[in-house]
Amino acid sequence: MIVAFSISPGVADESGGVSEAVAEAIRVVRDSGLPHETNAMFTNIEGEWDEVMAVVKQAVEVIAEKSPRVGLVLKADIRPGHTGQLEAKVQRIEERLRR
Repeated sequence: MIVAFSISPGVADESGGVSEAVAEAIRVVRDSGLPHETNAMFTNIEGEWDEVMAVVKQAVEVIAEKSPRVGLVLKADIRPGHTGQLEAKVQRIEERLRR
């Protein structure tokens, strides 16, 4: 499965930013060892259901240590038996664009 998720603390820092807290959540993802990528709006992570959801939960808990309220947006592509789809899905689109 691939999960695209975005986590944000309900409380910003003194400058109004949330990047410090978000960076801590992304560190959890990177330390997980699962395939992942981060863009301006979401972090994508690929793996089995239980391992992916455990990482998302841990990332939420890291944010919750800094903020009494946490926002989570999550979208999942559940396709048993398929791996390597973070790159393969993009490759299929790129191939079609070259036609």
